[in-house]
Amino acid sequence: MEGVGGEAASMASPVQQQAHEAWRLYQYYLDKTTPYAVYRWIGTLVIAAIYCLRVYYVQGFYIISYALGIYILNLLIGFLSPLVDPELEPSDGPLLPTKGSDDFKPFIRRLPEFKFWYSMTKAFCIAFVMTFFSFFDVPVFWPILLCYWIVLFVLTMRRQITHMIKYKYIPFSLGKQKYGGKKSSGSGRSSGSRAD
Repeated sequence: MEGVGGEAASMASPVQQQAHEAWRLYQYYLDKTTPYAVYRWIGTLVIAAIYCLRVYYVQGFYIISYALGIYILNLLIGFLSPLVDPELEPSDGPLLPTKGSDDFKPFIRRLPEFKFWYSMTKAFCIAFVMTFFSFFDVPVFWPILLCYWIVLFVLTMRRQITHMIKYKYIPFSLGKQKYGGKKSSGSGRSSGSRAD
């Protein structure tokens, strides 16, 4: 068995081996960024700002920006949606668990945060590269595209928020919930005894 795998690896061309090593190195550094969500998003905002500046100074590529906006809206909907849509699983109200796997499960996104960030960053990078090719610069009246995108965004978000309210889920957690314990009676007396 090991001989078969070794033969396949030795049959790969040097170019394929270099590409595989480059991909492994890329994946290694990508995996190292996973715990640093704030820095990842700051980097994406910098890339988005560079893209916006490029489009502003070139005064073109509005159709690419519109397509990028539609793609990001699609990613956002996946990020805000639950993995299992309650609309597709009809029930007559809350059911009691009948087996161990039926326990309460927290909100799980259809598109995890890391994939959301990664897809958005890739999209901005691809759109930025596309701005260097003039055949992507289709002449279009950009205010109409902007108005259409805003209407699409408002309608889509209204539908998503209605879905959230109807099925009572919140796609965001604002950190670990903190419970306040009893305040010690010593601290209450010491502050009350001072009469300065």
